[in-house]
Order: sequence, then structure tokens, then C-alpha cells
Amino acid sequence: MLLAETVDTSAAVAATRSRLAKVASLAALLRQVADATTARAVVSFLVGQPRQGRIGAGWRTVVELTPPPAASPALTVEEVDGVLDAVSRAAGKGSVQLRADLLTGLFASATAAEQEFLRRLLTGELRQGALEGVMLDAVAAAAAVPVDTARRAFMLSGSLPDTAATALSDGLDALAAVRLELGRPVRPMLASPAESLPEAVAELTPCVVEYKLDGARIQVHRDGDAVRVFTRTLREITASVPELVELVAGLPCRSVVLDGETLALTDDGRPRPFQETMSRFGATTATELLLSPYFFDCLHLDGVDLIDAPLADRLTALRRVAAGYRIPSTDSPDLAAATATLTEAIAAGHEGVMVKSLAAPYAAGRRGSAWQKVKPVHTLDLVVLAAEWGHGRRTGTLSNLHLGARDPDGGPPVMVGKTFKGLTDELLAWQTRELPAIATERTDWVVHVRPELVVEIELDGVQVSPRYPGGVALRFARVLRYRPDKEAADADTIDQVRALLPGADPNSGYR
Repeated sequence: MLLAETVDTSAAVAATRSRLAKVASLAALLRQVADATTARAVVSFLVGQPRQGRIGAGWRTVVELTPPPAASPALTVEEVDGVLDAVSRAAGKGSVQLRADLLTGLFASATAAEQEFLRRLLTGELRQGALEGVMLDAVAAAAAVPVDTARRAFMLSGSLPDTAATALSDGLDALAAVRLELGRPVRPMLASPAESLPEAVAELTPCVVEYKLDGARIQVHRDGDAVRVFTRTLREITASVPELVELVAGLPCRSVVLDGETLALTDDGRPRPFQETMSRFGATTATELLLSPYFFDCLHLDGVDLIDAPLADRLTALRRVAAGYRIPSTDSPDLAAATATLTEAIAAGHEGVMVKSLAAPYAAGRRGSAWQKVKPVHTLDLVVLAAEWGHGRRTGTLSNLHLGARDPDGGPPVMVGKTFKGLTDELLAWQTRELPAIATERTDWVVHVRPELVVEIELDGVQVSPRYPGGVALRFARVLRYRPDKEAADADTIDQVRALLPGADPNSGYR
């Protein structure tokens, strides 16, 4: 398949805000794909993430590739994918030059439009609106399979390119046969904000109310003696958390998949700052800062998959295998007991509580109403779009952040406000050091960046405002922390922000 066909489709998707039009363009291209390998490459390119992930070539290397473009399109998707494979495998002495030579040859074979597409793809700036939800719809349409079947296969496999290849090459039966596989992470089930604790309990009863910890999501797989640990973004961190590996290896079972949180605690048992927990995920050596696990779900136990079972059954399995490590919780509470659990969680230094329906299956990757989070304050996960140079005491540092909400239809993030409040000296120094590395445009006043960093914002509410493109603005927004455990695709959507408007349907942005 010619790369030019993918480039043209990318441009068509970027040119419309209509979800139906995006899906139609993508599906038309996918119907032309001849084999599974090409399907994986095309889907990877169109969602802006090469199949190989990071290929080892930095931003500067890519943007400085300026060979004269080819006069006419002849480069194929398969050739591009092959070169990216070779670049990602280059290692050892001379690898830097080898990568540069391979990429120079690739760009020399590309037309001007193809060069721009490749440049944006390899620098993480290809955002034409083919996000996961849109692409899943397109895969289902192209393969003539139900969207729900494609979605389930994606959530269990964790790979959109693999899901597309299965659907397009092997059809409905193969797609429906995708199952939970030990050692392959499942996309995590997500929660929606609750309007209030009484409403959440009333809606979800019979339910369980459990602490919402200020920790990091983990998913642990054990198959015999082999234990693997993954983050919420499905990144493996097994080597960084030996204490968690040892603990799970000692549980009374042959195989298990556990979902939970981990965090570092102070000597008196209170949670340490989130950043200290996250620092362990990148560690390569032993450390004295130990992580404690708190599990809240069991998706598999001793050969039996539980993902479709109700939460009540999954909790029975969890108590059987890891009762001593279950997150603090109250089963089937009345409102008084649920309120007491919330009070205890806040007093212990945690964020609030989760209210979960005991009848619900594990909807991997979905943010639905079966799990609802209750916090004493509103928070949103937003994308950093830019930062302004500070004044006064903050002169010389990047301070005031421009914040964007995710467009659920795959467009660029929608700006909803700015804030400089809550930024500690440590965070100011960090973002002044890190943001220029992902800059797309700089002036004497502001540095615009690639929309890839997620920051957690606390706010008093949302108000209607014509000042920003989304028609809403944040009220008294302040930075709580950066979220290195989340990607831009995990940020809250503009619909979720609008749902916080006074009088808005609280569920409108989450269902």
C-alpha cells in the first residue's frame, strides 16, 4: 500500500470535525489493506504512534532531516515500517549514525507531504483526530464486525494495531476469541465522578465503598513462578518493584491477575506524596522507599477468568487469594456506613472513596457509571498546552499554564483555562527544565508545547465563558501535581468539563 494513501486519509480526517466523516475515511482506507502486517502499520501511523514505539531517534534528529523530497509518491507503508524496525533495532557503536542514515534515506524517498507526515509521526505531533474510539469504529466498519466485539478484543489485547489486524484478516470469530492472557496487560476499568456520595450509593446499591488512594494504578500477573507488573498505561515495571513481585509470588495460588494501587507510606502509615511513589516506577536499582500494594479486583484466579463475573464474585476470589492486601473498604454499606468510610479515608490522608456496583462485570478500558469516585473537591486531569514566562519572584521560570481538555472525537485539545496557582518551587523548576524540550513554538512571552503532559487540577467549579474555545472556563483552578502515569489520551474530555457547569446533567460527559 502506498504511504500516500495513508497521508491523504490523515489529511481528510484532520479536515473534518464530524466523527462520522472521520470513521468513513478511515474505514475506506482500511478496506484496502491486504494483510495483517500492513494493517498494524497503517493503524499505528494513523493513531500517531509507530508500531515500534520509541525508535531511538530524538526530536532534533528528525526535524533536521531535510533531503530534497521525491517528485512523486512511490514509498509504501511496508517500506516505512521496515525502516522504522531497523532504526529501533540499531544499537551499539555507530548506531547513532546508522539511525540517521536510515532515516535520511527514508525521507529522501518521500514526497514533501509524506516527509511532513513522517516528521510529525516521529516527533509525536501527528494529531489528525484518529484517536482510539474513532479508529475502533472504523476498524469495525471496515471489517463488518460489531463495534462492541472490536472494543472488547482491544481492551483484552491492549493493542489497537493487533485488534485491527485480527478483525481485518481473520474476521468476527477470531476477534470474539480474544481472551485475557496471563502476562499480557488488560486495559484498566475506569471510574466516573459521582455527583454526591448519597446519589452514588443509591444508584449502585448493592455496592462496595472503598478508599480512593493517592497512589499509582498497578496490574499484576502471575503465571506459576513468573510475576509481571504493569502500570495503568500498560507499561511493564517488573524490574523496578521487586518487593511487589516477591509479595505476589508468595500468594496461595498458581495463577492470578490482580488490579490495584500501590503507594509509598510514611512511618506512621500515611501516604507519601504521589511523586515519590511514581519515582519508583523508573528506578533501576534497589531503594529504601518501599511500595505497599492495595488490591481491589481479581480478574483471574487459578485458570478461571473472572472478567465477566460480577464484582461480588471477583471480590470473593480476591479475599481468597490476597485478603491481607485488600484495599480498605466496606461491603454493602448503608449511607451511614458509606459516609463513615469516606470520613475515615480523608482522615487517613487519602483522596476520597470509590463506590462500585457489586453486580457489574469488569468493563476493561471503559469509563462508565458502575464505578464512581467521590472526592471532597473537584479535580480534572488536563493537558498542558503552553506555559508563560513568570514575573516578579517567578522571573526566569515557566509559570502560568495553559490547560486543555481532550476532544472526544479526536481533535486537538480544547483550551479551558490558565493557572499558576499551586505551583511549588520544585514544580516551577521542573517545568522550566522540561517544557522547552517538547516546545513547538516559542516567543518572549510563552512557550507552546506538544500536548502530551497531563496535570491534575483542583478547581471550585466551571462557568460559562466565551473567552475559551470550549465555551467554559475553570473557576479558581490550582495545580495539584503532574501525572506521569497518564497519557494525553487519558485526560478528561471537554464534555466532562462541561458536565461540571451548574445545572448540567452530571452524567452527560461520562456515558
